[in-house]
Amino acid sequence: MIAGAVLLAFACWAVTFGVAWGNFWAKIGASVVIICLYSLRWQRPKFRLTLNAALGGILSAAVLYGLFFLGNLLAPYIIPGAGGQVGGIYDLGTGTDRVLIFLLLCFITGPGEEIFWRGFLQENLMRRYGDLRGFVLGTLVYGGVHLFSLNLMLILAALVAGAFWGLLYLWRRDLGLVIVSHSLWSAFIFAVFPVH
Repeated sequence: MIAGAVLLAFACWAVTFGVAWGNFWAKIGASVVIICLYSLRWQRPKFRLTLNAALGGILSAAVLYGLFFLGNLLAPYIIPGAGGQVGGIYDLGTGTDRVLIFLLLCFITGPGEEIFWRGFLQENLMRRYGDLRGFVLGTLVYGGVHLFSLNLMLILAALVAGAFWGLLYLWRRDLGLVIVSHSLWSAFIFAVFPVH
């Protein structure tokens, strides 16, 4: 079950980043739907959206956005070529309407990723290996699937964001919280206020 989930995620992200044809946002959306459906075959997500989860998700999305804004300012002084790599991330969505990207990230990709990555994969890894090891393994797999992008800044971004949401989930065990956080953060950083 866990091994199948990891292999499927790697295969989906390999196609998303490795296949040149097709719209990137359509490919990532399809990949998320596939992994989400896989997880739903084995386990129904346990969450309900409460006011506290919504407010916590909004606040944590704002905090993570601030970290990425700061990181974008500092990265060129630490990582040679960082600016070009960040630009390369945004170039993936060239030609796609920002409203469509916002809706996709907010209502499909963000929720679907959290149902799979935290609600299914991290949850099952924590049950099997303990909370800390399960969190670390889940974060490494989340960052690892982004290796197919061949973009160091995107890989680092995935590790930072994955660790952030993984820690939130480890701390609160509230899937609604991380769904709101991921959905709003990704929608705003890609479609509303890009950081490049």
